[in-house]
Amino acid sequence: MHVTHQLELPKDGIAGLAQNWKSDLISGFLVFLIALPLCLGIALASGFPPIGGIFTAIIGGLIVGPVCGSRLTIKGPAAGLIAIAVGAVEALGQGDALKGYQLALAVVVMAGVVQVLFGLLKAGELNDFFPASAVHGMLAAIGIIIISKQIHTLFGVKPEAKEPLALLAEVPHTIAHMNPEIAVIGLVSLAILITLPLIKNRYIKMIPAPMVVILVAIPLGHFFDLEHEHKYLFLQHVYTVAPKFLVTLPAHIASGITFPDFSQVFSYESLKYILMFALVGSIESLLTVKAIDGLDPYRRKSNANRDLLAVGIGNTLAGLVGGLPMISEVVRSSANVNNQAKTRWANFFHGGFLLLFVALAPGLIHQIPLAALAAMLVFTGYRLASPRTFSETYKIGLEQLAIFLVTIVVTLATDLLLGIAAGIVTKVVIELFYGAPLKNLFKAKVKVLEKGDTIYVIIYQAAVFTNYLGIKKYLSRLPERKRVVIDLSKSKIVDHTVMEHLHHFERDYHLTGGELELKGLDKHVPTSSHPMACRKMPVQEWNSISQLN
Repeated sequence: MHVTHQLELPKDGIAGLAQNWKSDLISGFLVFLIALPLCLGIALASGFPPIGGIFTAIIGGLIVGPVCGSRLTIKGPAAGLIAIAVGAVEALGQGDALKGYQLALAVVVMAGVVQVLFGLLKAGELNDFFPASAVHGMLAAIGIIIISKQIHTLFGVKPEAKEPLALLAEVPHTIAHMNPEIAVIGLVSLAILITLPLIKNRYIKMIPAPMVVILVAIPLGHFFDLEHEHKYLFLQHVYTVAPKFLVTLPAHIASGITFPDFSQVFSYESLKYILMFALVGSIESLLTVKAIDGLDPYRRKSNANRDLLAVGIGNTLAGLVGGLPMISEVVRSSANVNNQAKTRWANFFHGGFLLLFVALAPGLIHQIPLAALAAMLVFTGYRLASPRTFSETYKIGLEQLAIFLVTIVVTLATDLLLGIAAGIVTKVVIELFYGAPLKNLFKAKVKVLEKGDTIYVIIYQAAVFTNYLGIKKYLSRLPERKRVVIDLSKSKIVDHTVMEHLHHFERDYHLTGGELELKGLDKHVPTSSHPMACRKMPVQEWNSISQLN
């Protein structure tokens, strides 16, 4: 018997609070230590005031946490939406940062309403439609955009460029003209984030790296006297430091509330960003929910539609008071699992600690150098777009790397919506080239037969990302604790996205006590040696199967 079957499931609701308050309180506090600096940094990078990130995490914890469909995810602002948020502020504001911020808040509110509709329409399986390599390409592009914008802040230089590719081209100029004292804070912070996870000591591993960065960066800021504007001489050059290099926060949390401006909410630009926030935010959030379900030691399944509904409500509320858009955030959620949280109350406690800290100690937050927050975001961006991500995509197949790179390039040159669309189009073209029948591209042909104690699920013609939702409909109806055979011998092509989905379904079905086997791939040729590679049937084999049918 699988070990997870021996664990007693934690209770939900008030009973769960009474049963697990201690472990959830400890985890909530540790997640709060990670969330505080990240919320501030993400807000600043998004063109929002720092308090906006805190508002979102508080709402995500105190209001969304107890009612969301997932038990262990942490709701709050995420690096993955920075590119959309800052784009919305700049495009809508037309040079007026405050106006752009207020108009962007209206976009966040409307995107939240759209997500509520997604939840009510049961669109929680939305992420299953998107090809895996295009989603990974979108995340890598977001990582590159974050680095392109934040590396200049890390070195204490205000760049001239606005677009990601131009900002990257400006990096050598920024390094040559860096503000040395600010750069020391930024580079020391980055070094901590890189080296701390490499230290094997278990007590050191218990301390969140972002909090170590803050504990080091604040004294460095005092040492360089960033609170008082002054000039200093370094290698015959004069540099200036001032409070503008520190986080700015209102004296009272209530005075940080900003209301949205709905005057342009139906303009083309606003509608474009509403769609981007709703679509990309939903995909990222649902992917995180699925990933954290896989880490949950109790193997509990989240209600994706309920979670999307709750996040939509949270985004609507956040936009109304000046907050960033929220999602289920993967880094904080993973930390929540690692800290042995048991229920949704850990998310609630994390929001409560943020509220208390901002209400009682806003002066301490003001002492955090912006360069330290920029270092955290550069590090986050690198993890999203690391060389390893490119290498792993290439190992799955050359066609996956093509989809991945097209998504990145188009995103960097235009925006996220066009980038993910370009990735999807590239994927469809490749699958048609590989022989996927046009009539089965969006409509799955599936038969379910029961022979003795075995259920056979036969997938005909093609098993590809565009028709997977149809395949999933049949898989979701399978009874538990049965022997199931998924037969792919009648499919001309089984793409990488479907291979991943079937692999996850196989794992989940085994956990319910059932037995599942994938058959019929022995005549298919994989595009690489990777176990999840796309598989296509040679023309001669397919012709012989077609004749038999």
